Amino acid sequence: MTKVGVVGAGILGLAVARRILELRPEESVTVLDKEDRVAAHQTGHNSGVAHAGVYYAPGSLKARLCRRGIGLLQEFCAERDLPYDECGKVIVARTDAEVAPLREIERRAAENGVPGLRWLDGSGLREVEPHAAGVAALHSPHTAIVDFPAVARAFAGDVLGAGGAVRLGCEVIGIRRDGERVRVITAREEFVFDRLIVCAGLQADRVARLAGDSPGPAIVPFRGEYYRLVPSRTDLVRGLIYPVPDPRYPFLGVHFTRRVDGGVDVGPNAVPALAREGYRRRDLSGADLWETLRWPGSRRMARRNWRTGLMEMYGSVSRRAFIARARTFVPELTAADVVRAPAGVRAQTVDADGSLVDDFRLGRVGRVVTVRNAPSPAATSSLAIAEYIVDLAT
Repeated sequence: MTKVGVVGAGILGLAVARRILELRPEESVTVLDKEDRVAAHQTGHNSGVAHAGVYYAPGSLKARLCRRGIGLLQEFCAERDLPYDECGKVIVARTDAEVAPLREIERRAAENGVPGLRWLDGSGLREVEPHAAGVAALHSPHTAIVDFPAVARAFAGDVLGAGGAVRLGCEVIGIRRDGERVRVITAREEFVFDRLIVCAGLQADRVARLAGDSPGPAIVPFRGEYYRLVPSRTDLVRGLIYPVPDPRYPFLGVHFTRRVDGGVDVGPNAVPALAREGYRRRDLSGADLWETLRWPGSRRMARRNWRTGLMEMYGSVSRRAFIARARTFVPELTAADVVRAPAGVRAQTVDADGSLVDDFRLGRVGRVVTVRNAPSPAATSSLAIAEYIVDLAT
């Protein structure tokens, strides 16, 4: 019997394990994760948006896998009676200077096959989002919101139901490639697999290096901080209100996101995190910080982007500055309308030259496949990425 190991019980690792058992139910599949629950990190701390594929470069893995992934995700949620709300998204040009970049996004989205796109003028924007302000907008009515932790738990249930195992509390501390076998040492026991797939999220580069993969690209963590509209003010936003993104960065900037529970989040910013799993400002890991600082790409990235970094940090410490940025989209918003919400941490992958890795990136070392970069829309695309990875790993 072929034995396959998957490191990481986030939505992607679980989707991969599920796909293997779907194709080859006779194989033995074991998912390993250091936490006591699935979806403990990026899957459980994201915005819950199922992206339609609006932004991504045509032909990129992001574009291709997002378009297939959202269809598969919608079908899965319908089958399992999980929340899937096509509340729609508007990408807003606040000034005339943002109209041309928004037209480029429209071109990309059309080439990617995003359905139902509409160009809106200022009055059309207010018909969709009455409290939003802008000179123009692109409306994607099929962008949706989802409960990704619930999806991940359903994936885990499928893995278990098909005879696989999900071993929690098993932190991987060593990987040895031993001929035709891969030995995985955890804090509790040792496992022997015929193939191994690493989907370790915030720890992806570290686990990949344990398997003998290259030092880079490396994970540089960024904390994304949110505010949340108080219940009496959630009527300010009907769906999702997004900015025209800066093409230099993979971060979208502050936006408004309706959640499946009816709440509305405002954010996130993007500030350097002092720990890979540092969801609070006071969270600090000396080992994580040292590893970030010693990576050459981190220093080169900082030299290029220090002005933007200072602006993000100012928004982090100043509630007034954060809300002022958000008010450029919804002018009625006031500081009294929001409360602090839980933060997330993005596993931003950075090459040695300081470039921010934008597209999905995989590696392979013998019988080990490593997912080195899986940013948004990875949750949306998880079922499609799983197909791609399992084909590669076969």
